[in-house]
Amino acid sequence: MSKKQFDQLPKMHTTYANVIKSLLPSNDKKATTLPDDVYVVDKLAIDQANLQEYRKICGFVDDGRVPATYFAVLSQTLQMNMMAKPNFPFAMLGLVHLENSVTVHRTIFDTQTVSMSVRLDNLRGHDKGQQFDFITSVSVGDELIWEGVSTYLCRQKKSKQPKEQSATPRPIATPKPEPMVGGVHEVLSIAEDIGRRYAFVSGDFNLIHLHPLSARAFGFPKAIAHGMWSKAKALAILAKTYELPDSYRVDVTFKQPIFLPSQVELISDAPCQIGIEFGIYQADGEKPHLVGSIAYL
Repeated sequence: MSKKQFDQLPKMHTTYANVIKSLLPSNDKKATTLPDDVYVVDKLAIDQANLQEYRKICGFVDDGRVPATYFAVLSQTLQMNMMAKPNFPFAMLGLVHLENSVTVHRTIFDTQTVSMSVRLDNLRGHDKGQQFDFITSVSVGDELIWEGVSTYLCRQKKSKQPKEQSATPRPIATPKPEPMVGGVHEVLSIAEDIGRRYAFVSGDFNLIHLHPLSARAFGFPKAIAHGMWSKAKALAILAKTYELPDSYRVDVTFKQPIFLPSQVELISDAPCQIGIEFGIYQADGEKPHLVGSIAYL
């Protein structure tokens, strides 16, 4: 295992050259291993101005606590640096964000200095290629206070191996639920520029999110919203509606993209002793954009 330490989170412009190289299509060979590097920032202080902008664009209240999804955003610059290195087996172009899980182990205040580490793990098959995880850990001293797992898919030609050896089962379609008493039901109007605004806060300038013209170059008819923005938006609304505990986990699976501009529906069930189920769905249809759950720990 190789550890690379940073004094601070790397700036995106310092790695643009390598990022551009990594966007180029690679051969279609299956990866057999992932790099065992660990990228670490030992002393990470929250940028208060950036956090305030993040709260505004996602809808979180300014209560002195770090939103559950915020460290996932901060870890992306470390992830991008790792993916831009020659030993990363996939091209960034075409990677699909399938799932994200964040676990808050206790209340985290925005004045705290933390350490953050990022590593790769869990290379495995998928019926459309291969998937892998970015695992992020945030600690104060020896205390683990936050964990995140982002699962990505690299699309590849179908494997000739038998399904039982490589393929992940195709997920069952999630029907749009009827709003229920005690749950959240809110129609959200998402502006055309949300991708550009979120990019400046998050540092994620993937061209599919920025403008219809750049999105069309990658096969999308319009720009699409960042998946992590939609997760954060849903969580911000639920956190304002219900009192969440000090420790919880938020899992989401990203389904259909949200084309910009758009109207969507956030629907949740009523909280129970173990947590909340929720989803973001088409406002004028039945298809889900995102389905998830908050599990109380």
